[in-house]
Amino acid sequence: MKNKKIDLKNVTKPDLSKPNWNIGYWIIAFLLVLMIHDWWVAAQVEVVPYSEFEQALEQGRITEVMIGDKVITGKLKEGDSSGKNTIAASRVEPDLAERLGRFGVPYTRVVESTWFKDILSWVIPALIFFGVWFLLFRKLAERQGMGGFMTIGKSRAKVYVEAKTGVTFDDVAGVDEAKEELKEIVEFLKNPAEYSRLGARVPKGVLLVGPPGTGKTLLAKAVAGQAGVAFFSISGAEFVEMFVGVGAARVRDLFEQARAKAPAIIFIDEIDALGRARGAFPGVGGHDEREQTLNQLLAELDGFDPSTGLVLLAATNRPEILDPALLRAGRFDRQVLVDRPDKTGRAAILKVHVKKVKLAQDVDLEQIASLTTGFSGADLANLVNEAALLATRRRATAINQEDFTRAIERIVAGLEKKNRILNPEERRVVAYHEMGHALVALALPGADPVHKVSIIPRGIGALGYTIQRPTEDRYLMTRLELENKIAVLLGGRAAEKLVFQQISTGAADDLAKATDIARDMITRYGMDENLGNVAYEPPQSPFLNVPGAAPQGGFRISEVTAQQIDQTVRNIIAECFERAYGLLQSNRDVLERCAQQLLQQETLDEGTIRELTKDLQPWKGASRAAIRATL
Repeated sequence: MKNKKIDLKNVTKPDLSKPNWNIGYWIIAFLLVLMIHDWWVAAQVEVVPYSEFEQALEQGRITEVMIGDKVITGKLKEGDSSGKNTIAASRVEPDLAERLGRFGVPYTRVVESTWFKDILSWVIPALIFFGVWFLLFRKLAERQGMGGFMTIGKSRAKVYVEAKTGVTFDDVAGVDEAKEELKEIVEFLKNPAEYSRLGARVPKGVLLVGPPGTGKTLLAKAVAGQAGVAFFSISGAEFVEMFVGVGAARVRDLFEQARAKAPAIIFIDEIDALGRARGAFPGVGGHDEREQTLNQLLAELDGFDPSTGLVLLAATNRPEILDPALLRAGRFDRQVLVDRPDKTGRAAILKVHVKKVKLAQDVDLEQIASLTTGFSGADLANLVNEAALLATRRRATAINQEDFTRAIERIVAGLEKKNRILNPEERRVVAYHEMGHALVALALPGADPVHKVSIIPRGIGALGYTIQRPTEDRYLMTRLELENKIAVLLGGRAAEKLVFQQISTGAADDLAKATDIARDMITRYGMDENLGNVAYEPPQSPFLNVPGAAPQGGFRISEVTAQQIDQTVRNIIAECFERAYGLLQSNRDVLERCAQQLLQQETLDEGTIRELTKDLQPWKGASRAAIRATL
């Protein structure tokens, strides 16, 4: 070790000639002087009763009297045995003193100290006022989600230490690809040295994208439970507050807490509430608080080292509106799709959920999975719960297959409205309407098989329903299949037109769905030769399929093109209606037979429908001119 030389010439010496006085010293000295003065004065004066003062005055031992507001003081000619030459007593009113003096008893006046009461008379009202104000503000803060004064900038993330999430990968089914992606995160958190051996680094952030209810939050909890590390869970909406700067402070506090407990996982649910693209809606102004919070999140993502064992997970069902700076490499390096499960995945999810209930021997989970196309994991969990409730209501010892079927109908079509009584004419219209849907679906190639038909009112406005069961999961559809789907939707109105020679309001929902399909065929899929292979509307959110929702920021099209699109949609609807009408016209006897049976039984299952439609004639493509002549 090298010895450092210190140049003593350049060392600054303290200036001892100037005393370093502090104002605190002066205050202490002044208080000491006051205390000594009071002690000295008190040592020279003896406090006596007023009666003794009167006696000293009568005896002539006092040479001088000093009268104050409350105290009277007299100087003695000669000091007493203790050396005090002054006596003092509290003054008593002359009239009272004269009356008391006749009795020959000592008397004095006690001066009560009221300073404490005076202070309380000012302090207590102030405390009551501020207490009431604080309680009212606290209740308002709790309603607004702001918390207390001392915690307004603190993160409100729920912390699950180690395996207290109660969820592992065994509790997650139907998303095998997503689980494989996240298992790598688990292995890194358990053994970070192994992954850094060749210089690789774990992704800083993993974004889980997918429709609502597919298990994104459940997957994040499973990662924490499997890895056995601290799990910080918070919603993106909890960062944005009415006070500017609170969101950014909570982001900083969240990452500081996570670093203190590393290795740990930070999970931000619904991150689209926090990470919306900046400047995406210039017409409605900006949102400084949200942008500051997002900027702080971006800075934290750039500032932490994943080798310390800190991983950020986030979930959203609207990845298209997230800020590009949030999705770039180095922040959210990996995006994991958590999509709706296929038939195999649905069966696996059902096996997980039925572990908590009692099943009968006739329950076929594969058949239930085939009936629940499009169901998410949350929908399947709700299905098992609804089936258990139905079985409990009929006081059964186990859940059978019929309970699951009724639960599916309840979820898809709604609750039965037994008190909604239809008159005979309305029942006939509903029966022919529903059988029109069923027969068109059975006669057209590629249509989904009919599972059940009923004229029992359900839900808000459904007077009847037809349930079709897909035989397999479909991801692509041709133009002919889409046209057949429209024809099935229009089959109910075609049956009303054929039988009653008039139409009703019962096809309102069918018309809306048929119109959406026809417009998508033209504007999104380019399925018209005259309009060409051109997209006239931007795609909607891939995970939020809201019926009737218009896409944001549509493409610019001319009025002529818009008119042509409208005319083409009308032509497709008209052609599909004619197809359904012609098919029902050629099977009029089958329609009558099935409708009469439906009026008697109110519900027809798949076996009964198959028996009644043995002689159903399939679609052969009759000429449109012949069909139009009968309309």
